[in-house]
Amino acid sequence: MQVRVKVTPKAGRSEILGWEDDPRAGRLLRIRLQAPPVDGKANRALVEFLAAHLDIPKSRVRLLKGASSRIKTVEVPDDLTID
Repeated sequence: MQVRVKVTPKAGRSEILGWEDDPRAGRLLRIRLQAPPVDGKANRALVEFLAAHLDIPKSRVRLLKGASSRIKTVEVPDDLTID
């Protein structure tokens, strides 16, 4: 399943804030990450954070779009529920 995510890097702590309806991007999941948006650190942190939160291996989470954007598309296994 593909999930749209809005990432806020350099936050005080990494956490999921919940779902949001964005007028331009549609429904997306808001996530804060401690990692800075430098040299792909926030992207790697996003994959690691989602994998840990969903209790799946990092290899099952893929960044499909938005490597240099705050709004990203990630792919996770279809049989999971993200809350």
